[in-house]
Amino acid sequence: MTADLLTGWGVSVPVLAAPMSGGATTPDLVAAAASVGSLGFLAGGYLTGAALAEQLDAVAVGGGTIGVNLFAPHPMPVDRAAYRRYRDLLHAEADRYGVALPEEPLEDDDHWRDKIDLLLERPPACASFTFGIPEPDLVARLQRAGTVVAQTVTSPAEARRAADAGVDALVVQGADAGGHSATLTPEQPPERMPLADLVARVTGSVDLPCLATGGIATPSAAAATLAAGAVAVLAGTALLLAPEAGTSPTHRAALLRRDRETVVTRAFSGRPARGLRNRFIDEYDARAPLGYPAVHHLTIGLRRAAAAAGDPDLVHLWAGTGYRSADERPAAETLLALAADL
Repeated sequence: MTADLLTGWGVSVPVLAAPMSGGATTPDLVAAAASVGSLGFLAGGYLTGAALAEQLDAVAVGGGTIGVNLFAPHPMPVDRAAYRRYRDLLHAEADRYGVALPEEPLEDDDHWRDKIDLLLERPPACASFTFGIPEPDLVARLQRAGTVVAQTVTSPAEARRAADAGVDALVVQGADAGGHSATLTPEQPPERMPLADLVARVTGSVDLPCLATGGIATPSAAAATLAAGAVAVLAGTALLLAPEAGTSPTHRAALLRRDRETVVTRAFSGRPARGLRNRFIDEYDARAPLGYPAVHHLTIGLRRAAAAAGDPDLVHLWAGTGYRSADERPAAETLLALAADL
């Protein structure tokens, strides 16, 4: 499958558009990737089944092969006492914006069954999974429907677990990636190393084709990762400033300032994620409990209100370490530029 994977998708540009949940990935962004021989992934995380169906409809109008990424259930129940303490800490921030914080932890599966039913009914070229590994019988059902099943991993050990579940391919995520780490052990974030080194370790451990993501900000980074054994790379942060992206104005402005470092935090969601450092991270990261999705639901109202008010210090400004290389230009141009050395 390694040699045939991209050919089967009709992909001629091995720099793909990574899924960015929460609004940054849009149908227009995915369509832009398809327009130049690349492939984009709709980000199904946080969407209902009906909302994901609408996005599939929107992309279908333009044609082209697409992928879909879902958050697989991998619950991390929050300690209730720790949740209450964190909620109490955040009250002052929430009161400033008139936001009500959930009294009790909200634990859900992100509309998992509805979205799986949708993918079985309308199979995409590729379905990738993050946070958890689907059961082998579900992997087999998706494969029978004609979908290539890919699992996001952050280590050789996770790659072996994914291979045991019967997946067709891996998405190897390096620690330089923006947004949530796909690690299966959120209490122990993955070791940071060059993406090319991680790809080499994974391909040496498991005989599956690997896509790779995390720090793909320059043509040389893309070329080095492919040389290490990846069949394609995925760019996410590099596309955040594209006009087709749904990045909020507050997030865009912070990215364009270029003056913040990126750090890994669990303050916003209870899972490790990389973003631009701000006051919220400085004040609350050390006191935030592990617990996903409960902490995500606790802070989401506050984050939305702050974004709407243009306040970057209370917003999750997800970004990878190479964010300063992101440009305000069409997504297709960025993808082709990243492929320049291939």
